[in-house]
Amino acid sequence: MALFNLSQLSVFTILLVSLVLLTAYVAYIKVSLWLVHRRFRLEHGCQPIAKRYPHRDPFGIDGLIALLKASKEHRLLDEVLKDKERLGNTYANQILGRDIIATHEPQNLKTILSLKFKDYGIGNRIDSLGALLGHGIFTSDGEAWVQSRALIRPNFTREQVADLDAFERHIQDLLKLLPRDGSTVDLQELFFRLTIDSATEFLFGRSVNSLRATTSESSEVTFADAFTKAQHFLILRSRLGPLRHFASRADGDAAIRICHAFVDQFVDEAVRYREKAGSAHPPDDAGGPEKYVFLRQVAAATTDKRRLRDELLNVLLAGRDTTASLLSNLWFEVARRPAMFAALRTEVDDVLPRRQRPSYAQLRSMRFLRFCLNESLRLHPPVPGNERLAVVDTVLPLGGGPDGSAPLLVRKGTIVSYVPYVMHRRKDLFGEDADEFRPERWEHLRPGWEYLPFNGGPRICTFSEMP
Repeated sequence: MALFNLSQLSVFTILLVSLVLLTAYVAYIKVSLWLVHRRFRLEHGCQPIAKRYPHRDPFGIDGLIALLKASKEHRLLDEVLKDKERLGNTYANQILGRDIIATHEPQNLKTILSLKFKDYGIGNRIDSLGALLGHGIFTSDGEAWVQSRALIRPNFTREQVADLDAFERHIQDLLKLLPRDGSTVDLQELFFRLTIDSATEFLFGRSVNSLRATTSESSEVTFADAFTKAQHFLILRSRLGPLRHFASRADGDAAIRICHAFVDQFVDEAVRYREKAGSAHPPDDAGGPEKYVFLRQVAAATTDKRRLRDELLNVLLAGRDTTASLLSNLWFEVARRPAMFAALRTEVDDVLPRRQRPSYAQLRSMRFLRFCLNESLRLHPPVPGNERLAVVDTVLPLGGGPDGSAPLLVRKGTIVSYVPYVMHRRKDLFGEDADEFRPERWEHLRPGWEYLPFNGGPRICTFSEMP
């Protein structure tokens, strides 16, 4: 019996000592990090952040619930705008225990996206979006992103994306669907069909022609619908963060499989085309002017079919959604302003007196149209919010101290979120009428980092880099 008690005592002693050592180790790590961060703050003149989101629990679960509720009720961006009005341009937040710094300061965004670009990564984007997009330009980081950019960027020049003849065909398809009796029409649905038609023709070499579809069961229409469903599924997973594994997957996975199968057939064709082009028996059309097909050009650099599919879906996501959103928001604003609509028609008549098909240069010369587009991108940026993950301890120039004017320490592992939708409405940057749609402001407005409809720095949208 004594031996048994002695044995029990030995086990208890071992457990107790292990617990003490573990506690001491954790305390040592915490104290060491505190000393490192203290020295870092002193070296860079950092001050503590003054404003914090008023959570009701220590892990920010209430914040996640509020976020999901606002998203379901289509008021997420307005809630973020209210938070900014309450808490200022830079404040601390927490979601499921993850530290977040929300900022709407142009100087901070210039630092994150450009000056200290290597201090930040895109975080867990591959975990939330990779099921559909794989390892492409929008889901990759570091050297993998550099390689994706080198693969894709040379294929986006003015001559290649300005195929107005192809775009005109899809515009005519859209016009045929507009009612002639003055009845109401949902332009946004048509714009999303327009942009997927034009984007797939440019990318695949063959449009899905969803605007011409006479049946909802065609493979092209099925793909267009599946692409939309897959995106909704991935957006939900992204917002759930670590809880995404508990989201229902059946419908989302089915939509993703449809998208992959549809794109794979074009990838197979492009690889066969390139293999034949490099053989002694070139393709039949090799002797004449070859139609530009994005996929074929990228296949000239790699025949990795998985890589081609991933990059194709990444570009399709950007080419379809952002353009359709811009068109929808622009018409939402202009349709309610008859005088503005008349001014746009006058400009079109002046530039194209015989209503001929415009050239790229003529489109660029329409100043008031450009002002309207810029204003729509300001009030309704197609990518209204984004974030970066600090991969090292780093510093933001603003956000510390009582008034937010001092430098701010950003610890490694902290998420920095930014919402152009909110920043573009700052009255101190765009005037007291910042909430109003007023294209005339662009007559003299020359914004810098306070205007980010296409992001900024090395990861700026490829299309916005074109001259």
